[in-house]
Amino acid sequence: MLVKAYAKINLSLDVVGKREDGYHLLKMIMQNIELYDLLNVKKIDSGIIISCNKKFVPTDERNIAYKAAKLFKETYCISAGVSIEIRKNIPVAAGLAGGSTDAAAVLKAMRDLYRIDISDKELMGLGLKLGADVPYCIHGGSAICEGIGEVITPLKSFKQHIIVLVKPSFGVSTKEVYINLDINKIKKHPNTELLLEAIESENLELLSGNMKNVLENVTLKKHKAIRQLKENMIHHGALGSLMSGSGPSVFGIFDDILKAQRCFEDLKTSCEEVFITRTI
Repeated sequence: MLVKAYAKINLSLDVVGKREDGYHLLKMIMQNIELYDLLNVKKIDSGIIISCNKKFVPTDERNIAYKAAKLFKETYCISAGVSIEIRKNIPVAAGLAGGSTDAAAVLKAMRDLYRIDISDKELMGLGLKLGADVPYCIHGGSAICEGIGEVITPLKSFKQHIIVLVKPSFGVSTKEVYINLDINKIKKHPNTELLLEAIESENLELLSGNMKNVLENVTLKKHKAIRQLKENMIHHGALGSLMSGSGPSVFGIFDDILKAQRCFEDLKTSCEEVFITRTI
């Protein structure tokens, strides 16, 4: 099976509390974009074999796609194996769920390959054991995600909006960002209800002007380049710009493809990983 594993961006990200086990409680609006890894998943006699076109991506048990295959095999008592060839297009350590979406794609592909009769909901429960973003990546589309990310409510589709996306040359540790986040010092939270209203009424300007990610409080202090990228996108005509997830990727929403193209060309002079894409 050839499977597309789509990246996500956060149209908002709020931290509303913290559990006793240390996990942060989130409220965020997630959105798939037309940027994807391509996975070729095949049945083999035994074992798990991972290959990838990017040499820096591990191909052993450290890879979350490997963990997904192992978990699926163990859960449903599958003795046969699986070969997973990953063509990586989504930047890594970027706040775009690049690993989580690969894991989600593996779970869905193995369900179909081995004809296991389980619902998406059950598959999402399995995915949560691998990471908080995996259930959303199984679900996809436009959704509000709460809890640690596993409580998912579908929204009216926010598709076909122009996105310019850039991943700076450095990576960001999600774990470190959350460790350094002081919930009590968050002065301004996203107006989630207003954003939901904007999606429902298809008011692109209202949405773009009110996007907020509270993790910027941490990541922007350490990496001033992220603020500069956001300002660059606004300068080029983006209706709004935001860091996705814990960063460092930044995206801008455009209503004019020519403005988006000019922004893309400008960013390409200083950044290697720049994309023009759309919400799906």
